[in-house]
Amino acid sequence: MQQKNNRQNDVAFVLGNGKSRLNLNLPELKSKGIIYGCNALYREFEPDYLIAVDVKMINEIVAAGYTSTHSVWTNPNKGVSSKSNVNFFNPHKGWSSGPTALWFACEQGHKKIYIFGFDYQGIEGKFNNVYADTFNYKKSDDAATYFGNWLSQTEKTIKEYKDVKFVRVIEKGTFIPDKLVGIPNLQHITYDIFSQEHDGCTYIHEKHQKTVI
Repeated sequence: MQQKNNRQNDVAFVLGNGKSRLNLNLPELKSKGIIYGCNALYREFEPDYLIAVDVKMINEIVAAGYTSTHSVWTNPNKGVSSKSNVNFFNPHKGWSSGPTALWFACEQGHKKIYIFGFDYQGIEGKFNNVYADTFNYKKSDDAATYFGNWLSQTEKTIKEYKDVKFVRVIEKGTFIPDKLVGIPNLQHITYDIFSQEHDGCTYIHEKHQKTVI
């Protein structure tokens, strides 16, 4: 399944869509490694690989014409409106988009993988997603989404790929699930620490997002 990319790099960045991800300066990040993004990220940024397993979401991406010029991956599903230019995982995990993207990055052979926007918890019990209140997403005042499956899938991936170093980048005080504590090849760092390692790749003292379509 391994794909060739013009920018060969041992480092990968896997982007979930939890709101902590808004700390990232995505255009600056792109020169630092290979980027794996999920779902509606395509509306404002072009990752190297876009992963979307929800049928409504992949159909939106197809309808937008994004699959004609970009690498888009999904699970086999009869509900996909057009299979032209869409890549299908075979075998597939049957997982959510974020953990699937993380697994896919591991399969591509990266030695160090940074994880962003895997927030798990809602914000004050409410839906935590960059694209809340937009097409194909829940409302920002909806209840937080259950994250147990995402968490178990993430844990399984990290423990399976023992030779990969995983770094989850979080805001100060962010929730760290018990399942992600004490794993030898997983480290949790703050955006302040990440910005010291990757100058210019984060926004200082603010979050940012382009206008969402």
